[in-house]
Amino acid sequence: MLMNEQTKLSKDHYMIFGLSWAGWVFDFYDLVLFTFLISQLQSSLHINAEMLALCLGLSLFATGLGGIIFGALGDKYGRKKVLEWTILVYSIGTLLCAFSWSFYSLVLFRFITGLGVGGEWATGQIYISETFPDNLRAKFGAFMQSGAPVGVILASIVGGMISPIIGWRMTFLVSIIPAITIILIRRYLKESDVWIKNKDDFVNKNIFQEFKQLVSKEYRKIFLISLVLCIFGMSAYWFTYSWLPTYLAEERGLAMVTTSLGIILIQCGDFTGYTTFGFVAERIGRRPAFTIYSFIMGISIAMITICWNQIDKVPDLIMVFMFLTGFGTGFFGGFGSLFSELFPTKIRNTGVGTVFNLARGVQFITPMIITFVGAYYDLSYGIAIAAIFAFLVGIWIWVFPETKGTAINDLD
Repeated sequence: MLMNEQTKLSKDHYMIFGLSWAGWVFDFYDLVLFTFLISQLQSSLHINAEMLALCLGLSLFATGLGGIIFGALGDKYGRKKVLEWTILVYSIGTLLCAFSWSFYSLVLFRFITGLGVGGEWATGQIYISETFPDNLRAKFGAFMQSGAPVGVILASIVGGMISPIIGWRMTFLVSIIPAITIILIRRYLKESDVWIKNKDDFVNKNIFQEFKQLVSKEYRKIFLISLVLCIFGMSAYWFTYSWLPTYLAEERGLAMVTTSLGIILIQCGDFTGYTTFGFVAERIGRRPAFTIYSFIMGISIAMITICWNQIDKVPDLIMVFMFLTGFGTGFFGGFGSLFSELFPTKIRNTGVGTVFNLARGVQFITPMIITFVGAYYDLSYGIAIAAIFAFLVGIWIWVFPETKGTAINDLD
């Protein structure tokens, strides 16, 4: 009996979930930590705002490239090995950042970090989707996504409160600690038995054959509509978060500690959104759940940007809409289960990894667009663009079939 056919969750299920979740926590921690170190890096390495935007953008581009590469490797070599490899790569990249001596060295090391960051998400999500029972897939896929706000909260604490004391180099050095999870994965984690069952069909293929199949007539449509959905979602996220700490501190006059607390509040909303999304998606379906959460995000983003002066008269409203911005982001918790329910095992990791991370890689232009808009208007207008994309998520999801109740083994 396959793990996803078991009626009761075992310790192997919880180990797969726990280590996939931990990998995603530190994945996002490494990615977001950089935004909290911007002022220190500018001072130490003599970097201007445009150069930092380029560095941030290239890091996001690297996540797209990493997701595509590791996605295909996950189908060929297995979920367990690739989960180890991705964590190792982003940990090494973060460690090397501590030794940056110039802008170009920093860009190189952030690029390495981005490669590992991009590969981890899809592998962890596929691991969960293939091993958990069909009726729990959406819930635990969304639970795994909750690692993102935890990672951001850690980055807020370390980057906003501890790094001013220990310095940016030491901050990057201590961030090598997540590599310990590799030891646990190697020792305790079982390979996906769905992958083992099907590996003879594709393990001897080269990875280019997997990409060719992904864009074949059979899967081209679902690949493209999934990519568009993910681009909308990623744009909503990164237009919101890439310059949010800077926006709160410089344009709204919040102190760094207050800014960090504001980010933590948003991430508490994120965590609540992710952990509830799976229950809503299982109850009313994937499509209506996406629409509800993305519309909440879109409305809330508009309130904390272009409507800030109106709600600032009632300070508690700012906190409410910051929390709801995070809560609405919970729709990201549905990507893993939705995409896993669309692709068969032989190209599942390739498909999900390519869709999610190609969309994330496209976001390399996001920091530069916000910087450009901010130079002529202010950052609030640049960040407010996210609201448009959030609404588009809630509309575009309706071109998909409803995948609630899909038996993942039947896709093969």
